[in-house]
Amino acid sequence: MIIWVDADACPRRALAITREIATRYDLDVWTVSSYRHEFSHERHITVDASPQATDLAILKRLTRGDVVITQDYGLASLVLARGGHALSPIGKRYTDDNIDRMLLERDLAARARRSRKTFRVKGPAPRTGADDRRFASQLELLLATTHPREAN
Repeated sequence: MIIWVDADACPRRALAITREIATRYDLDVWTVSSYRHEFSHERHITVDASPQATDLAILKRLTRGDVVITQDYGLASLVLARGGHALSPIGKRYTDDNIDRMLLERDLAARARRSRKTFRVKGPAPRTGADDRRFASQLELLLATTHPREAN
């Protein structure tokens, strides 16, 4: 099992939490990002800046049972279809039961934005300590239920 991080939009704190928990499970963490994001780590893959390059690099290497940390619903959907597990950096678990609804909501929101020429999109809320705790808890739960070894 490998943990893949879509590092183009992953908060640094979520990445640190991922590495900390993965160490207890003796799992490798790989980050993948476009060259526009600076990472200096031995387990990092840099891709070009094309729109889906990071997603494709992760999917190309993904094996059944791997975990992907991503905010991208489309990537999460493909990960689930390939037998992987997907989790957002704020601890939202993507599942077969919720991914279709999430993709539909994303599509409806995009259509609403396109229909209004002056529509202003707000960015995400600032990351909080509660986000960190929820993410750590959900990643720990995911690994405890899917990883064959116990945490150290």
